[in-house]
Amino acid sequence: MNSIPPFHLAFPVTSLAKARAFYGTLLGCPEGRSSEHWVDFNFHGHQIVAHLAPEEAGHRHTNAVDGDAVPVRHFGLVLSMEAWQALAERLRAAGTRFIIEPHVRFAGQPGEQATMFLLDLCGNALEFKAFADMNQLFAR
Repeated sequence: MNSIPPFHLAFPVTSLAKARAFYGTLLGCPEGRSSEHWVDFNFHGHQIVAHLAPEEAGHRHTNAVDGDAVPVRHFGLVLSMEAWQALAERLRAAGTRFIIEPHVRFAGQPGEQATMFLLDLCGNALEFKAFADMNQLFAR
């Protein structure tokens, strides 16, 4: 375990089978505890819990960020650039439809980052990003 405490995030899904297919199979997150209403996943050392709540799943609103319509409600990971590139390739090979294609945002500015957005199989938005220089994570 590293020095950063793991976060816990609970989020709604339309189907536990779809959650298992996306988080478990596609993203490779090991499954933890579960019941007929929820399932835990190890999201790179963080605990995310998919709760069956079809009426709450999915993203509804976006805000403009560097020319992209970014889903307001989203979560994800900051990966190393190598891991981000490998994930982008794996997702493309799996036929993933991105809502924001993998690209570099804020090029040449503070906070320059590689980013991509996609929806899980229940319509929840995820962002995966990486920085060539991790000191830019909170750059202003």
